[in-house]
Amino acid sequence: MTKAATKKRKRKKSRGIVRRSSKAIFAFFYGMPIIWIVLTSFKQEADVFSTQSSLFFSPTLSTYKKLLTSALFESLTNSIIIATCATALTLLVSIPAGYALARFSNKTLAIGLTALIIFQMIPQTATIIPLFQIFNKLGMLDTLPSVILADAALLTPFAILLMRPFFRSIPFALVEASQIDGASSWQSFTRISLPLARNGIATTATLIWIISWGEFLYAVNLILSPGSYPMSAILAQQVGGFGIFWPGLMALSVLASLPVAILFIFTYRLLREGLTLGAVK
Repeated sequence: MTKAATKKRKRKKSRGIVRRSSKAIFAFFYGMPIIWIVLTSFKQEADVFSTQSSLFFSPTLSTYKKLLTSALFESLTNSIIIATCATALTLLVSIPAGYALARFSNKTLAIGLTALIIFQMIPQTATIIPLFQIFNKLGMLDTLPSVILADAALLTPFAILLMRPFFRSIPFALVEASQIDGASSWQSFTRISLPLARNGIATTATLIWIISWGEFLYAVNLILSPGSYPMSAILAQQVGGFGIFWPGLMALSVLASLPVAILFIFTYRLLREGLTLGAVK
């Protein structure tokens, strides 16, 4: 082996060590808060801030036993309903809108795209009072549909802007070829563009679902009965004027994170697939 090849191999090995070390450091600092949350959920309240019990303590399931009640499952159900329905409603609007903005170009659509960007700049807090008044007149206050509609209205501009690049990356020649073969515009959209954009749809759906799952302001202000709160609002209730019960808060955080983790496990593979996978001619 020549000296140049030896040096090149050493440099490559050194870069590999640096890369792995950087990943390990990043994983450590990113994972430590998660580890602390999980460990704290199994501690007694007296052991939370004890230096002697930071890593070695007698774990207990008493906090989880107190939390696993019908009220918790009702909150989980409310969160799942809100997140799923808001995601479905958002995709129903954002997929065709993103496709239109990607495939067609005129002044009206340009104005619409500018409006979407402007809507993204409006703070969520500025919409609470108008939405409260609207839903109050419609008789929808203290209902899950009010939160679902509010979440969908909030996230639709974001979803459209997210979907547009995915549709733009699809070769338009495939759509033209399908239309030459006799496919209608609707058939080209459903048989060509949608399969090619399924990665974008999966990414958008996952992000919208996660954001809707953790949404707090609309849930607290539009749902007036604490018994109908989703998980995000229940988490906020753990912080009171007389202090915080840390094991309960951390255990509730773990339970609230489980659906998100499960969703990520099932969508991870699809998110990594190539954009052209599933093309149909």
